[in-house]
Amino acid sequence: MSTTETRDVARPAPAKASPAKPRRGLRGSPTLNFWLFTGPFLIGLAIFVYAPILWSIWLSFFEARFTVTPDKFVGFENYTYMLTNDDFVGSLGTFTAFAAFIVPTTWALSLSLALLVNRLRFMRAFFRSVFFLPTACSYVAASLIWKMSIFSGVRFGMMNTVLGWFGIENIAWLVDPNPPWYWVVIVSARLWLQSGFYMILFLAALQNIPGELYEAAAIDGAKPGWQTFRYITLPQLRATSTAVILLLLITAYQAFDEFYNLLSKTTWGRPPLVELYYKALGESQDYGAGSAGAVILTVLICAVTLLQGKFLGFGRGEESK
Repeated sequence: MSTTETRDVARPAPAKASPAKPRRGLRGSPTLNFWLFTGPFLIGLAIFVYAPILWSIWLSFFEARFTVTPDKFVGFENYTYMLTNDDFVGSLGTFTAFAAFIVPTTWALSLSLALLVNRLRFMRAFFRSVFFLPTACSYVAASLIWKMSIFSGVRFGMMNTVLGWFGIENIAWLVDPNPPWYWVVIVSARLWLQSGFYMILFLAALQNIPGELYEAAAIDGAKPGWQTFRYITLPQLRATSTAVILLLLITAYQAFDEFYNLLSKTTWGRPPLVELYYKALGESQDYGAGSAGAVILTVLICAVTLLQGKFLGFGRGEESK
């Protein structure tokens, strides 16, 4: 037997690799990782959101004055009282009209800003940051600036100073409700605060539109401008527009900070949340009626949202468009 054959016979067979052991601990348990990361958020959501909602619904069926632990069940009396309360019903009607104005105005302004920024070839990041910056400002701080500096109602206020250049007398913007000049203050503050945020949403959607669509339209003879905007840009922004309108409707009915700080304790121009605030935390401290009003407002927001989604096709797939 040769030396080579002897080596081949003596060489041991290679050992088989042992099967890999499953990882133990945090890295080997996706379910445990999921609950570790989402558990604190879900606990906070349950304690600070869902529990107060359920507690508010429960309070709405009781007579709860100066207490959050009532014992007298009144059924739907609180709902009947709120639906026949002129102040609360008036606030719902007034702010339905306010939402009908502020929603399309903000949508148009945000889309216009997005179109302008998207067409820029230089300093795009600068203008995008400038228009978005007011979003980081507090509603309370902006309201105080609008009230004490821009629309102060005296001749030293910025708006009255500008109007004085044209011979117009000083206007008490936030004092006399006839005519209701306070709407100019509130609408301008809200437009300044929220237009930049929705501009970013529209800008992201504009940048996702394929350029081939515009090239094909140009080959077919479409003129740049209104034709391409109407038949290409606007249809491509349908999903974003629907989401923006949905968010605007919700925030319009949830308006509180600017109205509370601009109009102080006036009895006119109150949004539903301010009306409920004074009802529940005012002199009467009627938590039952305030909770019933909150439930009514929630149902109204849900109804308007569903109606808007039905009309604009929110949630439909691409194949249904």
